[in-house]
Amino acid sequence: MPTDTTAGVSFAVDEETGLILDSLEEFLEREVDPIVEELGDAYTNPRKGHREDGRWSDDLLEAREEIRRRAAEAGFYAMNLPESVGGEDVSAVTWYRAKKRLASHGPGLARYALAGPEGPKPLLLQAEGEQVERYLEPTVRAEKSTAFAQTEPGYGSDSPNMETTAEKDGGEWVLNGRKQWITNAPYADFVQVFARTTPQEEAGRYGGITCFIVERDEYELGSYNNAVGAEGSQAEIVLDDVRIPDDRVLGAVDEAFYAAMEFLSLGRLELGAEAVGYSEYLLERATEYVTEREAFGRSIGDFQQVSAKLARGKAKTYAADAAGLKLAWKMERDERTVMDSSILKWFATNVMWELADDVVQVNGANGLAEENPYVDLLHQARILRIVEGTDEIQLNTIAKSMGVTD
Repeated sequence: MPTDTTAGVSFAVDEETGLILDSLEEFLEREVDPIVEELGDAYTNPRKGHREDGRWSDDLLEAREEIRRRAAEAGFYAMNLPESVGGEDVSAVTWYRAKKRLASHGPGLARYALAGPEGPKPLLLQAEGEQVERYLEPTVRAEKSTAFAQTEPGYGSDSPNMETTAEKDGGEWVLNGRKQWITNAPYADFVQVFARTTPQEEAGRYGGITCFIVERDEYELGSYNNAVGAEGSQAEIVLDDVRIPDDRVLGAVDEAFYAAMEFLSLGRLELGAEAVGYSEYLLERATEYVTEREAFGRSIGDFQQVSAKLARGKAKTYAADAAGLKLAWKMERDERTVMDSSILKWFATNVMWELADDVVQVNGANGLAEENPYVDLLHQARILRIVEGTDEIQLNTIAKSMGVTD
């Protein structure tokens, strides 16, 4: 008889997770809402939230940093990391539920209550010696922020073909190259830069890549990459004969790409959780609108073309959430999750994309109004379908896992 690998699976929220989610809600109400209210239209009006060069305004940036610091003090910010480095070692399922809960509040500064691209990721757990005290622990405490610099102008999904190089020169490494679309690059205290240290001909496609810790005053910012929906968040990093001491190699030389691949599932779990949470937010807001808005003598929710859009969105969001919980559960059991993470990332982000478009549609002209968040979420969904692996990469991974392609 085959082994039942699903034994012990439960969709119930356990007591510990429930307490964390309740406390997180209280934190948002107590700490985040007053900050957002104080910002006023500097927060709600995108034209007032950015400088001429594309950076976030000082007020918005300080609000973001204040939320991160308070969340870290409350024990939320990096609670998925080990207790040994200042985290709470919560389970993947709890982390998934917490990420989803934040997103269910809609777009906004609340998302900084839990670590995102600017915060500590498992790759940083490779820190050793002085790196732990100087980079890892302050990032867990939200006293510093970081960025993950892998993508290049000519090599997006094909990152192993990166042109950024690092050559050894005595006790230092000399880095040259450009990285693009790097989230938090304008504000990071240090960046985790991937560079080729051994040619592909010698090390193979995925070998020969090393990660370096590069501090803010050691690289230059190129153009701001103001992607719609992420204005002020991303920029190009320029490395021109940047000299890095040998003790700032993160992890093993030539092994960084393999190390990064180990943590792909976590990134896709987080994005899937955000997509599901945003979808739940969209459904809630849209349901309120279509049951209150009247046309031709009845609520527009009574019209089949409107109700069917929301019903499809509900069913797909339900399925995406189930996929997210299964992925998190398998991650806790240290099972192989390559296909599961690609399924979640592709499905959940596309569900959000379709639903956001439908919600704009059922709201009519109101859906396009600046004071409503629907188009913002449509933009956000479009971003989520690209970062952490495009739709096409996810489908290729699923097909390979099925044995359909090599």
